[in-house]
Amino acid sequence: MDLLKDVLADNDYPGRGVLWCITGDGTTFGAYFLTGRSPASQARTLHHTTAGELIVTPSDAREHDHLRHYVAACQSPDWLVFGNGEQVSTVADRLACGQAPLQALDGLDYEPDPPIFTPRLTVIADNEGVRAWFGAARHSAGDRTATNWLTLHISDLPPNQGVLMTTYHSNGQEVATGAPFTEIRTTAETSSDLLDELWSALPPQLRIAAAVFRPGDLAGSSIRQTSRTPV
Repeated sequence: MDLLKDVLADNDYPGRGVLWCITGDGTTFGAYFLTGRSPASQARTLHHTTAGELIVTPSDAREHDHLRHYVAACQSPDWLVFGNGEQVSTVADRLACGQAPLQALDGLDYEPDPPIFTPRLTVIADNEGVRAWFGAARHSAGDRTATNWLTLHISDLPPNQGVLMTTYHSNGQEVATGAPFTEIRTTAETSSDLLDELWSALPPQLRIAAAVFRPGDLAGSSIRQTSRTPV
């Protein structure tokens, strides 16, 4: 099992990512990050709303784009939901209607952005931080257009371990869909350590934003982002 910083440092373009882990002090955290290559992708900001959500919005005058601007994390009295697109709101609505996590993650689709067809990544966690369900809607590696649905139930993580999903993996020349999931180790003892570890491992020229949050305390998220001058 590799360190989080090594897994990310070995990926020249991770795209967007979701992380669920326990730091050395025994606290459970979720994390979400964005990286981007194009000016449109980089012109985004991650921030809280008055409703307590984390949202990704334009940092310039661009119009709303449903593939780039969305609710990245929200919570209810029972659940924390976070991920890389508009499906976060869909999953939260399903949970609010009484669906179980596996039902709420079912039937989602990958993004309609050929040729890579970005996976949609979603995490549902209980607000006690005991259990988490990862969902990934992925395009086939072949020509089949039907969505592959991957679900992963995580429980009983020990301190300094976690699970990571990223949309992409790149060797610096080609970009491919990321691995289904990666189990990682972290040296972080606290939330600030985890944000430092995550942020420092992302490609500096591609970093947009990252957030670390505790289940049940999304309003207390720690957020870091790159300040860019609008073009």
